[in-house]
Amino acid sequence: MNVVLVEPEIPPNTGNVARLCAATGARLHLIGPLGFRLGDRELKRAGMDYWQQVDWYLWEDWASFTAEQPAAARYWMVEQGGAKRYDEAGFGSEDFLVFGRETAGLPPALLEAHADSWLRIPMFNAEARSLNLANCVSLVLYEALRQQGFTGELGE
Repeated sequence: MNVVLVEPEIPPNTGNVARLCAATGARLHLIGPLGFRLGDRELKRAGMDYWQQVDWYLWEDWASFTAEQPAAARYWMVEQGGAKRYDEAGFGSEDFLVFGRETAGLPPALLEAHADSWLRIPMFNAEARSLNLANCVSLVLYEALRQQGFTGELGE
């Protein structure tokens, strides 16, 4: 699996996602511009000593990222307003789970270009603006791994 963070802004969120990727074996793609320096103390603290265990890539922008991916790559845009819930998608082991900035989400043009693969996480309280980015990644990534039978789980 591939986790993609488009222009992440909050170092601890990115660090927590890196830790999640280390634990699950997912590749992490960070799409710039980033809202922090990769050396930020908060980023390292949140990821603890897991950064060395993560297969991660830094991309200048969305165009340079997608130019290096296979033509048949599937991108799942996870953002409020999607027509389909994340648990209704059929994930493949090489799919890309794409998440946006903490304050602005994914760019509208990107969502429109991928309207058929735009997924939402259900919310039940209209007063709650959003969920934490790292929590969203956890929900969707583990659903994708569940669909694949948790292949490679330790202790199987």
